[in-house]
Formats: sequence, structure tokens, C-alpha cells
Amino acid sequence: MRKIKIDVWTDVVCPWCLIGSARLDKAIAGLPEDVSVEVENHPFYLDPNTPPEGYDVGEMLSKKYGREPREIWSRAEEQARLAGIDLDLSQQPRTFPTQKAHTVVRLAKPKGTQHELANAIATAYFLEHRQVNDDNVLADIAAEHGFTREEALGDMRDPRELEQSHQLAIWAAQQGIQGVPFFIFDGKFALSRAQPQEVFAAAFKKVLDEPA
Repeated sequence: MRKIKIDVWTDVVCPWCLIGSARLDKAIAGLPEDVSVEVENHPFYLDPNTPPEGYDVGEMLSKKYGREPREIWSRAEEQARLAGIDLDLSQQPRTFPTQKAHTVVRLAKPKGTQHELANAIATAYFLEHRQVNDDNVLADIAAEHGFTREEALGDMRDPRELEQSHQLAIWAAQQGIQGVPFFIFDGKFALSRAQPQEVFAAAFKKVLDEPA
């Protein structure tokens, strides 16, 4: 059995991370049966200055770029549809801090549900329009991925665990990761942003062609 490790930096409120993760998963599904893939998710802040109450994304984009938000959102929505995701960014008007979400995702690693949990939180945010900064919303999602609600609530309220997630997110930016999603294949090859599925397939081929 050939094993491949993929390190992934994402933020659950990043639409391109949702798309990139879907493309990665499709590329993984297309691998031979004798190849197993371990995906480890790492924290990254799409906007480290997000206030506790969040903010209106459309308003921010209008002020920053002087354009209608729908014009800016249309490309991501189109690419999402090509990846099989029915994304309408106008339906989730606010972005939220993600320190708590990163914390439960990080602590899901020993449970073997980390990547699935990260995807589930992003799906809840973008497609179900839920407030993923709410402790109870996060606990409900985590409870479907190996946690008890009490365990998840305790983890996301633990100052030490929150601080570790924060430091890891800051560290990622300090290491030069500027655009997410960001992927490292077997510690050798890096891909930045939501590349087309065929690019992921080519990256897997390159890794498999290398000595284990």
C-alpha cells in the first residue's frame, strides 16, 4: 500500500477553500485502490482582523473594490458549480472568527475525522447558512464527527487550545502562506489556491512517480 500525506491550510469561511477541498477529494477518489491518502488540516485566518461579531462581506467588498459584490462572487460561484457545489454567496452575508472552528478541527486529528469535520463546517457555513461562530452550532457538527457535544464545547472554550490554534494560524502566515487553500504533497510539492482537478491529479502522479 502506497501512502501519501497531504498537509492542507484552509479557513472554513473561505469559498475557494470549499472548492479546492472538493477538487482534492475528487482527485483522491480517482486514485488506485492501493494508494491511501492522509489529509491533515492546519489553521489559517482568511482575515485575522475579523471582529468577534463578524462583519458583512458584501459591504466590505463594496468598500474595498468599489464594485457590486455579486460581480466579485460570480467567479467563485461558477467554479463551485463546476465542482458540483451549488454555491450562492449572497445567502451567507456575514463572515465570522474561526479560531473555535480551527480548534475543534485540529483536535479531531486523533479521531480520524479532521478533514471531514473541516468540510462539514464549511458546508454548514456556505450551503446551510449557519453561524459557525456559535458554540452550539459547532458542537452539533462536531458531534457528527467523533466528538460528544460536551467534549467539543470544552475544547472550543479552552483558552490553551484556542491559543495554540491562533499561534498555528499566525505561524502559517509568517511562513509565507498568503493564499488558501494551500496544499503540500508528501512534504515535497506545494499547490496554492483551488487548482483545477487535473492539477491535483498531476500532483498525485508526480508524488507516486517519486520513491516512497
